Amino acid sequence: MSGSTEKRMLGWREWIAIPALGINRIKAKVDTGARTSALHAFYIEPFTSGGREWVRFGVHPEQQVTDLVIECEAPVIDRRNVADSGGHREERYVIEAELIIGEATVTTEVTLTDRDTMKFRMLLGRTAMRGIFTVDPAASYLSGVIAKTL
Repeated sequence: MSGSTEKRMLGWREWIAIPALGINRIKAKVDTGARTSALHAFYIEPFTSGGREWVRFGVHPEQQVTDLVIECEAPVIDRRNVADSGGHREERYVIEAELIIGEATVTTEVTLTDRDTMKFRMLLGRTAMRGIFTVDPAASYLSGVIAKTL
């Protein structure tokens, strides 16, 4: 491959930023088996603004840390039934988010779900990667490390 068609390489886990939600860094599991990306939201409150459905939700961006909370708000673009890796179905709110992965910026759908029992606070699904990235399952953090800032 050459020029603009060359795909960037991701490892099986990567650091991602979601600036519009105030998330400067969150560790994501790269999951080609998941269609849609998923973000940890330990609470979700729907509300209406300007005649449109929105959600307010809280994110614990760091694994095993619950005292760091980022409060987020986003318009709802859909509600869908999603099956998790165990086959359990759950209705989830879907938002659109601009993700920064290394030097790339990707706009994609993200479902909101409680991932407290999961190792990663975010899952990067294949729709967000399509046409842009390839995955090396033996590598990690190929897009770089985002420095922790508090």
